[in-house]
Order: sequence, then structure tokens, then C-alpha cells
Amino acid sequence: MNGLHLNRRLVLEAPVAVPDGSGGQAVTWTALGTLWAQVAPGAGVERAANGLTLSRVPLVVTVRAAPPGAPSRPVAGQRFRAGARTYAILAVTERDTEGRYLTCHAAEEVVA
Repeated sequence: MNGLHLNRRLVLEAPVAVPDGSGGQAVTWTALGTLWAQVAPGAGVERAANGLTLSRVPLVVTVRAAPPGAPSRPVAGQRFRAGARTYAILAVTERDTEGRYLTCHAAEEVVA
């Protein structure tokens, strides 16, 4: 693939519901593995929510493909982590007709 550089190491994480001790549930994240990726930014958006200004930066994350159902294959609702930064995965599709790479549409939310 021309111009494709998988040079960012990202941890793929999945949400896990755990009891919160008060009869409810809290969400924690468990690591599924490490993937090498290319991360390309999109156009950012700023909006207000709950009295805070949120900057939402859409990203296109490209990773090597894995078979459907494999724990190393990203799906919507999971996230990538790079240090303290997290990227919510919104949608996943094949990048090429051979199915060698996946394009993950993701977003990073930062409280400003």
C-alpha cells in the first residue's frame, strides 16, 4: 500500500462491566493486545457539554487485518490507548479488497 506506515504502537482495549459495590455497574477497560498502526487526523470539532468545552478530533487509524471474531480485530465500542491518550473506535471497515488492512474511524475527546 503506497504511503502506509504502521509506525504507532497502540493498545487495543475492550470495555468490561464490573460491580460498583452499590448494586450497579462501572466500566473498566481490559487490554486485548498491541497493534501497530498508522494514525491520521481529521478535521476537529468543538462543542459544549455539561458546562465544559469538548474538543473532538476524528482520526483514521489503519491496522493489519485479523479474521472476524479474533480478539485482535478491532470493533466499534472498543478503544485504542497510546499512553494517557485514548481513541474511541466508532466504526471499522476493510481498507483494501484483499482484506489485509482495516480502517478504524475513531475519535479522541479532550476536556479543554
